[in-house]
Amino acid sequence: MSLAKNVEFLRHFPKLNGFNGLGIYGRSTPEAQSPLAEITGFGTDPGALKMFAYVPEQLLPARALVVVLHGCGQTATGYDFGTGWSTLAKRYGFALLMPEQQAANNANTCFNWFNPGDIARGRGEAASIRQMVARMVADHKLDSRRIYVTGLSAGGAMTSVMLATYPEVFAGGAIIAGLPFGIASNVREALAGMMQSTSRPAGKLGDLVRKASKHKGPWPKVSVWHGSADRTVNPGNANEIIKQWLDVHGLPAAPMSIGDVDGHPREVWWNADGETVVESYTITDMAHGTPLGLSGNEERYGAEGAFLIEAGISSSYHIANFFGLTERVSPAPEVAKPAQAPKVVASAATESLQSSDLAARLWSRSHKPVRQPKPAPREPKRRGIDVSGVITRALTAAGLMK
Repeated sequence: MSLAKNVEFLRHFPKLNGFNGLGIYGRSTPEAQSPLAEITGFGTDPGALKMFAYVPEQLLPARALVVVLHGCGQTATGYDFGTGWSTLAKRYGFALLMPEQQAANNANTCFNWFNPGDIARGRGEAASIRQMVARMVADHKLDSRRIYVTGLSAGGAMTSVMLATYPEVFAGGAIIAGLPFGIASNVREALAGMMQSTSRPAGKLGDLVRKASKHKGPWPKVSVWHGSADRTVNPGNANEIIKQWLDVHGLPAAPMSIGDVDGHPREVWWNADGETVVESYTITDMAHGTPLGLSGNEERYGAEGAFLIEAGISSSYHIANFFGLTERVSPAPEVAKPAQAPKVVASAATESLQSSDLAARLWSRSHKPVRQPKPAPREPKRRGIDVSGVITRALTAAGLMK
């Protein structure tokens, strides 16, 4: 990727004037509103992560665990406050684990989803998260067959890592505005994947997962969420994630059912037993972030904030339902319809959200099958550009300068 392309990419993001890494949470004090508690001594912690958890007083007999991974610039408590996962955990009786990145590992607290030393089985951050899961299972006698993982952005990409490297640990996962496993091994490749989402053969994508462990199946079920107007992580990545896991599950590319949920397109694939194992949500006109809204029982989980966007659909609730953790019984598979790609339009109204989306700027080094049309080119602004300043910021964001 040329320096010119990196500079042009960074031009879409505003300066971080007064940004404290938590967005509105610097004022909302989520630490006081989240029941998460830090746990130490959970293992050797090769990835040097922090562990936060919440276990409600009454666990349902299933004794399930959900692992939730925050995005860049966020904290465990902040993301919990915004997404409402601890509220869901209390209501439906499951345990919650929320690992947290440290600035010593990544200056902007992004999980290092592209660093080979952090994304291999038994190494780095992936191994730390696995040790946290083991601690939770042992401490609370959780059901090892009902462990799930989800995350946003860098946390979504790290969710892909956990599903690929420890497929025997996780019964399912949900990837929000993330990327496929194994497409990047350095910051250059990571930026290329975020911006362009190169199309790869399904077989090669599937092989990346199959070679990440000695596991031969069964494989985790996967839910994929992405905003159609996301200009931080190209929406084409959702298609690549779907291709990767359809190949792993041995399923056809064409969805077996298509429809709308709360006004947003959903595509579904199920196995021979009629169980939904892959699903994809395209959140129409939404920029980069986690979709928020009323749940199926008209309750609200979470609160709007940085990368937490009101979209009329509660992703946390629907993901918990996909994992089989809510009282709501999943409907029988719909009658198959001819597959048609949902119409995706990036409206002018989303531009303000996109321009305030800072996740890519925060992705520093140490740091649906819907085919997304390319966004129309922007009109160049008629003003001078501080080329030196832009290059400096680009190199700093890539971790090449301090």
